Amino acid sequence: MKTMDDLRRQLAAIDRRGYPACKSLRGVYDMGGFALSIDHVQGDPFAAPSQLSVRLTAAQAGIPGELVDAGHRRVVVEDRLIRRFSREVGRVSHIVRGSGKSGLIATSRPGPEVLPRSACEVAASGGLILRFEAGFPAHGRTVDARGLERMLCELVPVCVRRALVFDTAALAELTAAVELADDQLAIRRELERRGLVAFVADGSVLPRASGASSRPMEGALPFASPASLRVVLDLPHRGPTPGMAIKRGITLIVGGGYHGKSTLLKALQDGVYDHVAGDGREFVICDAGAVKLRAEDGRPVHAVDISPFIGELPDGRDTGAFSTSDASGSTSQAAALVEAYEAGSRVLLVDEDTSATNFMVRDALMEAVVARDCEPITPFVERLRDLWEQADVSCVIVAGSSGAFFPVADTVIQMDRYEARDITDRAHEACRSWGVEAAAAPTPLAMPDAPRSVPSVVAATVSDAGGRAERGRGAGRGRSRAAGRQPRIKVGVRGLDELQVGGGMTDMRLVEQLVDPEQTAALAQLVRAAGARGLLDGSRTLVEAVAAVYDYLREHGWSALAEHGEAGCGLALPRPQELFACLNRWRPA
Repeated sequence: MKTMDDLRRQLAAIDRRGYPACKSLRGVYDMGGFALSIDHVQGDPFAAPSQLSVRLTAAQAGIPGELVDAGHRRVVVEDRLIRRFSREVGRVSHIVRGSGKSGLIATSRPGPEVLPRSACEVAASGGLILRFEAGFPAHGRTVDARGLERMLCELVPVCVRRALVFDTAALAELTAAVELADDQLAIRRELERRGLVAFVADGSVLPRASGASSRPMEGALPFASPASLRVVLDLPHRGPTPGMAIKRGITLIVGGGYHGKSTLLKALQDGVYDHVAGDGREFVICDAGAVKLRAEDGRPVHAVDISPFIGELPDGRDTGAFSTSDASGSTSQAAALVEAYEAGSRVLLVDEDTSATNFMVRDALMEAVVARDCEPITPFVERLRDLWEQADVSCVIVAGSSGAFFPVADTVIQMDRYEARDITDRAHEACRSWGVEAAAAPTPLAMPDAPRSVPSVVAATVSDAGGRAERGRGAGRGRSRAAGRQPRIKVGVRGLDELQVGGGMTDMRLVEQLVDPEQTAALAQLVRAAGARGLLDGSRTLVEAVAAVYDYLREHGWSALAEHGEAGCGLALPRPQELFACLNRWRPA
């Protein structure tokens, strides 16, 4: 391994030379207390920044072994390290100035969710890798070696010492985060043991500061569980923790406008992830596989059996293997439900505000005027009991305008000025008084059990792109795929909204449980890596392909998604449900 003095000498040798001379700096350097690895060097000061990493042994970092002795603990330790390092480099970024991205020093900037991220990996031994990006300084396209020396030999070491070497105060902060993660995991285990969909702890703050903010609203009313739905969970560190239990089955959330119905549902849909202390939703925990359903007018659908909800169409299209490039609200929501079931999700979250009305309900007057045999849609409300009793699918539904869901609901929660009330008995009594009974579906429920193949459009636009890229390198150039190098496939990402891989793309704007743009970036890289390795060539079912992708990632770590040979920062792990959603919405670019 080279030393810091070696790095200084190399920098002096390339001062004021053309920018490509920076590529000679690639390698690992002993910086005294940590190792600095220059993994990928940008080709131009205006190009994407260079990729670097710092590596510390367990002794250098000073992280006690008991804080990293389990997988969920290592994830939260990684999260704290990223947050600390991001804060420190934010203070020194662009102190060194120049053209293009000169002086930039940055890493991932997590939101309130705790997600596995490529920016940091902590080993069971306590050693760690922290990845970041840096804009190597230049004047025009000439190397500013003095500025780069200041960045690498002065600013970065200060950030490492402040963020990654733990003193007593930092260890106390880290221990508190690990204990919170222990408690959150304990709640998830209690959900399974008690047959619950979700748990909302008393004192939680559900409203956000604004629609564009993830911060808790100041002065918001803390959540208080109704006595009839309250359970007390004995957590390993926090101890007895009371809160509202939502049982498996059919739960209806009702109330007037702006009283907190959708706020509660949003907290549940985000509760598939753990949250940091201070977010207000630390102890709002939902089944990790829960999926939010909604209408998505215009999305593509690929050979999905929507016949349990939509029968014979006037144009003769087969709803047993329904395909379209431009779905309606009802067909898109039916397809999303079947796709979630195929992905293994057994908890569905639905808000009538974002649903197709004709998919959800059909009232008696409409049926009297337009006969049932003229309507191909079997409303969702008529399938709810069978979904629960026959397919083991629980549903949490927000409704504010239709009482059609009352007769089928096991539990009815009213949100009244952000206070939760259990009105199950009153709702059922009202149904009896009005003579309202649960509407029966005209046909038995038969959820699809035949696995679908990876959509052909995915194989055509991703796998073929990989093949073309590999053939384009020529037989004698580079290492073969068998030797480990993947073919180069073009990847593009636009925030949370869209990703493109090869000749295909997915619009992810309405996949609501993506919470971080780094998850979208990771989805793109998962698709790219899977396509390059032939996992999406159509020979596997969709379920098999997604499982193979995650197995590959577990086996090889973040380096499995590296485009430059070394993993970089900028990726956060999405759930398998979001990879299913991505592939199911795929279309040619």
